[in-house]
Amino acid sequence: MLEVSKLSAWHGAAQALFDVSLQVGQGELVVLQGLNGAGKSTLLQAIMGLGAQASGILRYQGQPIENWPSHRRAQAGLGYVAEDRRLFTGLSVRENLHIAARGNATATLAQVLQLFPALQPMLGRRASQMSGGEQQMLAIARTLMTQPRLLLLDEPCEGIAPVLVEAIRDALLQLRASGMAMLVAEQNELLSAQADRVLLLQAGHIKAIPV
Repeated sequence: MLEVSKLSAWHGAAQALFDVSLQVGQGELVVLQGLNGAGKSTLLQAIMGLGAQASGILRYQGQPIENWPSHRRAQAGLGYVAEDRRLFTGLSVRENLHIAARGNATATLAQVLQLFPALQPMLGRRASQMSGGEQQMLAIARTLMTQPRLLLLDEPCEGIAPVLVEAIRDALLQLRASGMAMLVAEQNELLSAQADRVLLLQAGHIKAIPV
C-alpha cells in the first residue's frame, strides 16, 4: 500500500534520513522505534510531504506521490497525527471532529465514537479542558474523520496514562482488523507487541527487528 524507497531528508544542511526504505501493506500495523532525534518524526513528515527537504521514491497504492503537495496526499487517503496533536483548543470536541469531516459526517462520527467511546460525553467540552491522553484520542479521532486508508501516527502513547494507552492500542487494533494500514512511531511495548513488523531507526538509518 505504501512503498518508501531510498528516502533521504535534510533540515537545512543537516541530513536527518539516509536512504530509508520500508513498506506498509494493507491492514498492516508497522511500528517505528528509535531514540529521540533518530528521525522518526522527520520520516513521517516526509511521507506526508511536510517539513524537511526530501528526496527518494514514495508510492501509495501504486502511484508515485513524492511530487504531490501534502494536501493532495491527504485527499488520497493519507492521515497524519502529529506528536503535538494540533487541536483547536478553543473549540469543542464536536467542533474539532466536524471541521475535519469528509463525506457522511454523521456516519463517520458514529464510527469514531465507537472506537473512542470516552469522547462521547465530552463532545461539548473544549479541547483545552481535556487531559493529554484525552487530547490524543481526539487527535486520532479527528484524523479518522477524514476517512483515511493509511494512518501515520507520531508517538500516540507518549506521556499519557496507562489506561488511555490501552484504549488507544485497542482502537488501533480494531482499525487494523477493519483493513486500515498504519505506520506508528512509538516506543510503548504494548503496541509494538501487537505489530506485524517493528522497524528500528538509528541516526537516520533503518533496519527491521524481530517481533
